[in-house]
Amino acid sequence: MTALAQPIPRPGLGRLSQIELRKMSDTRAGFWLLLTIVLMAAAIVTITLIAGNADDKDFTSLFQGALWVVSILLPVLGILAVTSEWSQRTGLTTFALVPERERVIGAKVIAAIALGLGAVVACLLTAAIGNLIVGGSWDLNSSLLGNAAVFEVAGMLGGVAFGLVFMNSALAIVLYYLLPTVWTILGETIHALDKPADWLDTSRTMQPLVDDQMTGQAWAHLGTSVAVWVGVVLLIGLWRLRRTELK
Repeated sequence: MTALAQPIPRPGLGRLSQIELRKMSDTRAGFWLLLTIVLMAAAIVTITLIAGNADDKDFTSLFQGALWVVSILLPVLGILAVTSEWSQRTGLTTFALVPERERVIGAKVIAAIALGLGAVVACLLTAAIGNLIVGGSWDLNSSLLGNAAVFEVAGMLGGVAFGLVFMNSALAIVLYYLLPTVWTILGETIHALDKPADWLDTSRTMQPLVDDQMTGQAWAHLGTSVAVWVGVVLLIGLWRLRRTELK
């Protein structure tokens, strides 16, 4: 009698997340982008040590500067983590091995969160090295660490969301930076949009995070803007994902 083949267990979400995290860094684009982000963080710390004001040469200020510069490019990794499935046609393999598309996206989200938290740790180490050189104050509010994690993770998830909606690397990257910038300009130039911009302009709602000046109202503003720019966009992306044919 021929023995029945044992069914192959499907990979767990943790395993899928590890794979997605590796895919973000072991491609040529991912590797060079990560390296550029690290070099940018080191550059801003170095410039601050050389040409910055005396008040900026401490652990907190160096850490905040590194956070801002890292947040510029980090979301691109979130975008590429999604759009590469279509631009590189790896989705044919990915979704064949894991037909439940939501599980794949869930793994990408977890990997994006992990990478965002890793970016915070990298900023801490870079700032610590710089502060060790200059001999500045080591005072750092514990609340700033939590704020930094929210700041970087929100950016990464925003990148994943835009990647899902547009499924094209160039288009998603351009619109990820263009749409919030246009909204910022409108909020600054049109008086009627000034108050709504307090709730929807991420450049305003994110600023208190890095400045460690969060209040109850600031958290409400931040939550609203993230719900719109990340939550709503992600839902639209998931809706589109379920209806997109892989070719």
